[in-house]
Parts: sequence; C-alpha cells; structure tokens
Amino acid sequence: MTGQMFGFSANRRIIAGLLVNLLSSICIVFINKWIYVHYGFPNMTLTLVHFVVTWLGLYICQKMDIFSPKNLPVRRIVWLALSFCGFVAFTNLSLQNNSIGTYQLAKAMTTPVIILIQTTYYKKTFSTKIKLTLVPITLGVMLNSYYDVRFNLLGLVFASLGVLVTSLYQVWVGAKQHELQVNSMQLLYYQAPLSSAFLLGIIPMFEPLSGDGGIFGPWSLPALMTVLFSGVVAFLVNLSIYWIIGNTSAVTYNMFGHFKFCITLTGGYLLFHEPLSLNQALGILCTLAGILSYTHFKLVEQEEGKSRLAQRPNSDLNV
Repeated sequence: MTGQMFGFSANRRIIAGLLVNLLSSICIVFINKWIYVHYGFPNMTLTLVHFVVTWLGLYICQKMDIFSPKNLPVRRIVWLALSFCGFVAFTNLSLQNNSIGTYQLAKAMTTPVIILIQTTYYKKTFSTKIKLTLVPITLGVMLNSYYDVRFNLLGLVFASLGVLVTSLYQVWVGAKQHELQVNSMQLLYYQAPLSSAFLLGIIPMFEPLSGDGGIFGPWSLPALMTVLFSGVVAFLVNLSIYWIIGNTSAVTYNMFGHFKFCITLTGGYLLFHEPLSLNQALGILCTLAGILSYTHFKLVEQEEGKSRLAQRPNSDLNV
C-alpha cells in the first residue's frame, strides 16, 4: 500500500514537472513575441532581465538546498558566458524579426550544425542513418522559409546567427560540464551573472537608455509587468528542463519536446494570425519527420551502446 502511494506521488510530481515545462516553454515564445509586437521593448535589455531573474531564481533554489553550488574559476567559463549572451540575444532577435513558424523551424537547424561542429572540430563520428535524417530537417526549413510571406533578409541573418551561436553554446556546455564536473544548474549559476555583466557593458552601445525604446523610457506598468513575468517564465523553463532530465528518461524529454514544437507552431498561427500556405505546412511536416527520425535513431544507438557496456564484463569473465 505504501509503495503504491509512493508511486502515485512520484507520478504526480512527474506530471506536474512536465506540465510546468510545457506551459513555460510555450509561454516564453508567445510572451516574448507579444512584448516585441505590442510594446517594442529593446531586445538586449529583455535578455538581461531574463539573465538576472534566472540568477535570482537559482540563488533562491540553492538556499532551499535544491542544488549545491560549486566554486568555478571565472576564466574557464568566460567564452561560455559570452556564447550564452549571443545564444539568447540572437534567438530573441530571430523571434522579433520572423514569424513564429520560421523562428521555430530555424531552431531545428541547430541539430545539423552541432553535428557539423562535432565532426569537424571534435572528430566525432555519426552513423549514416543519423546523417540522412538531416536531409528532411534542412529541406523542410528551406521550404518553409522560401514560402513564408513574412520572410526577410534581416530575419534570416538573425536566425542564422542564432543557430550558429546556439550550436556552439550547446557543444561547449556539454564539454564544460564534463571538464568541470558540474551539472547544468551549477554551471548556469555562474553563467547567468557573468553574462549579465557582459550585457550590461554593451547595452548602452546598441540600445538607448532613456526616451522612447530605452530601458528607462516611459514604459507603462503592464509593459514592465509583462517583461518581469517573461523573466520568471524563462527561469521556469531552465529549472523544469533540468528537473525533467533528472527525473524521467531521454525518451520522455525528446518526445515531449516534439509535442511542444507542434503546439508552438500551431499557437503562432492562431494567436498572431500568421499565414500558412500548403508548401509551408509540407515544410513543417518534413522537418518534424526528420526530427522524429533523428531522435529515434539516436535513442536506439544509445540503448545499443548501454547493452554493449553491460555485456562487456560478462564476456571478459568468459575469456
């Protein structure tokens, strides 16, 4: 009876965690888009707000013993913090200058770019099946972009820079976690304030401090409350991702990601009345098919790797 109650309680926590991640991941896209469309809030300043709120949230978490911070030398995470700035800023600029559909599909190009970086600079090898899944992903993104009536050169530049910097950031995060022996929350605890300091130094060069469109400009109370709320939601996204990975499986996390992908695309067309042609819909389906195939083959290879490791001690004993 006690075991059943414990299992039921654990399942409730997992469902609650998944719901928090679902709502926060979808909300952050729509809230940021709303801020850009209806308030015209400056992009880099919004990114700074997200970093500061994320660090404050992590500070509260470590005080509540949700995780234990680890002392890290600042010089070893400087480039990671800079790439974190670029990753969030360029991603937000892509959202600001593209339709939600194009923004979301452009993010799917992160997978091919990561594979390219790891193959070229880290000499990592990938199976032919994995490489072939990149064809429908790339083709779908190109098809959607070509037929997007709101497609523009500036949006393409920001989307491309966002994909490149995001890919570098994700590769470096994995490398730094292994190198420094820390988890994502411990690393982010140091990244967020360092990235905030970098942004604080360069914001005056790119965005006005006062007047219309400036951080100290005549913003309405609803605008400021929405910006602050978006910071809280951004923190919840980071926290829930960490929690899901730690309490479920890679399959759950990836399948849930595809579900969010579809809902975000649908919500963009419904909430912001973005036009969707048949060719764009085909591009979306093509990209989704590639992502699903990539996830399937990747998880199969991971399970095969685990099986080989589990069998190795037995084979060594039999020799």
